[in-house]
Amino acid sequence: MILTKTPYRLSLFGGGTDYPAWFEKNPSKCISAAMANYCYVYVKKLPPFFDHTIRLGYSKVESVSSVSQIQHPAIKACFNHIGIKGDISIGHDGELPARSGIGSSSSFTVGLLKALYAMKGQLLSPYELATQAIYVEQVLIGENVGIQDQIMASYGGIQIIHMGSKIEVERVHLSKDYHKELESHILLGFSGISRIAEVQAKKQVDKIKEGLNINLLIKMSEITNEAIDLIQKEESIDQIGRLMDKNWRVKRILAEGITDELLDAIYVQSIANGSLGTKLMGAGGGGFFMFLVPPEKQNEFKERMTQIKVWVPFQFDNYGSQILLK
Repeated sequence: MILTKTPYRLSLFGGGTDYPAWFEKNPSKCISAAMANYCYVYVKKLPPFFDHTIRLGYSKVESVSSVSQIQHPAIKACFNHIGIKGDISIGHDGELPARSGIGSSSSFTVGLLKALYAMKGQLLSPYELATQAIYVEQVLIGENVGIQDQIMASYGGIQIIHMGSKIEVERVHLSKDYHKELESHILLGFSGISRIAEVQAKKQVDKIKEGLNINLLIKMSEITNEAIDLIQKEESIDQIGRLMDKNWRVKRILAEGITDELLDAIYVQSIANGSLGTKLMGAGGGGFFMFLVPPEKQNEFKERMTQIKVWVPFQFDNYGSQILLK
């Protein structure tokens, strides 16, 4: 049996500019991190005792006799991509909910690919693993997804992703003290609203293809470049929070449905209660909020943020997708 452990993504700055429709004509950067919260995927041979040759366990169970019968789009695409025919059992478990703005679908695809290649005796580099996952999601499935989710799931750490005709990944090296300070300020709160990222992402990609939102995305790129400079220079968390708010004010008007009255109310309440910077994770529409709050104020902050359903302790992951058992 192969068991993989793959982190979810915490987007810091540049989300929304990581769609090929944008960066292939407008070279951009984003800075993102991996979270020490994981999805787990196991792959093992299925004994020949059953009337099916493929067994899949995720939010539902599939027992089928051919790849063509598989309903899960990512599993089906990965099998076809690698050439898996059958005699296989797959299981998935995640520490955080799907459809919540943390790149869970890409983490699953990365973890599954890593396990399937390991079963074939192949170990991919983080770059190879990320590009394979991007190909599966964007080309084989045809989803409107960016590229940072797959890269962060594969690499871990805090990364600057240089996006243009060529993709380059640059690890951010922070001092131990600053790394701890940044980590200690981050709070993750679940809004209780799940959404399908594809719906919001498609709206944004369609606008890019129509030549809309150009000025907004240029502004987001400028904010991202400023944020990268601040983080690399290890400037105050207050300054990073200020840019996070500035970025959110731009992002929220990229497409209809990114935010609504409830999500706006959470944002306003968070700033009023001492958040240095707040953003809604992922493509918008619901899911997790990220708050930058001084550690000594976090207990009081949580008590006052009554609209947050669940709080998740935050730590950075530094390793990316790993094989736990082989």
